Order: sequence, then structure tokens, then C-alpha cells
Amino acid sequence: MVFMEDSERAAELSREAGMITGLHLNFTTPFSAPSCSNEVVERQRKIVASLRRHRFSGTLFHPVLQRHFEYVAAAQLDEFQRLYGAPAVRLDGHHHMHLCPNVLWTGLLPAGTAVRRSSCFGRGERGPLNRLYRSFVDRILARRHLLTDFFFPLAPLEPATRLQRIFSLASTAAVEVETHPVEPKEYKFLMSDDLLRLTENLRMVLPAQLR
Repeated sequence: MVFMEDSERAAELSREAGMITGLHLNFTTPFSAPSCSNEVVERQRKIVASLRRHRFSGTLFHPVLQRHFEYVAAAQLDEFQRLYGAPAVRLDGHHHMHLCPNVLWTGLLPAGTAVRRSSCFGRGERGPLNRLYRSFVDRILARRHLLTDFFFPLAPLEPATRLQRIFSLASTAAVEVETHPVEPKEYKFLMSDDLLRLTENLRMVLPAQLR
């Protein structure tokens, strides 16, 4: 994230470590960096209020807010380049709002970048309308962006067969797994031998290697 209280320090540490980083676009949590301009803060505040109004707000197009989306998205892309010294080659979004219609339908994400696709689920985990909507979103994304073949949240960690199925897909496909190390159970798993065992024969795919 950019424009947050610790964004500057995080970018410095990332550059020093040579980490591969991408931009986590934020339209749902208020910016907290003291250096963030009042205009960016106010425009984002209006977006946050709208998207957090109810659970389906992120699936609706908000025409009155479109100029705010354009301004806030461009500001975050510019700030990432300032902090990291290069444009973001990979993009996703806080609460997955990089996929909301005001961003996706209007082409606010730079073409050719790697972008996180919709979540994938096993058979019976979501209803047919949910799956149809996610398929529609992914088809729009694929026209302009690089995508992995699959995207799964790490949780739930049980049953163990779920993670085995997810990581086994990565032997023949590009699979992205979303993790939240702040969650104790996820952190414990990420630091465990179980993760090493599941990934020992897999290789990392860089954004530029996606098709």
C-alpha cells in the first residue's frame, strides 16, 4: 500500500532487500500518511464511504464517483513509482476492489501489468451466480492484463486436502495464493515445514513470465 503511515519505511526496506513488490490499491481503508495531500484524502474518503455502504457496493458502478476513482488510482500508481523507483508491474486491491466496475470497466489499471484475478473455489464452495460473475470479471481482465491460472486464499487451512489440492495445481499451472501473516494460524503455517513440503518441487513465476 501507498499513502499509509508506514509506506515510506516499508518501501525502503523492500528496496534494500531486493524484494519483488507490487501495488496493493486501496479504495476501502482511509489513507493515513501525514504527507498525503488533502485532495487525495478527500477524494478517497468519498470512495471509501460508498464502497463500504453495503456488501454489494463493490459490484456496482458509481458514475458520480468515477473522476474520484481515476484521480485516486493515478495518485497511487504515481506514489508507488516515487517510492520504489519503477512502475508497478503487478497490481491487486485491498478487499479486492481493484476488480470493482469503476476500476475494471474503465481501464484504470495500466495495460500489460500482471493483475490478481478473481478468487477460485472448489466445486460446491460458491453458488452458480457467484461463479458466473467471477468468470465474467476474469474475461474482462484477460483482455488487457497478465493473469495467473488460479488464485486462492490460503485460509481455511483445514482440511489439509484442500491445500494439497491447491499446491498440486502449481505443478502444471501458475497459481497465486493470498496470505495474511498477521493471522496467527496463517503465520504458523507459513513458517512451518508443511509449507516447505508442499512447495519443494515448485518454482516461482515472475509477473513478466505470465501469459
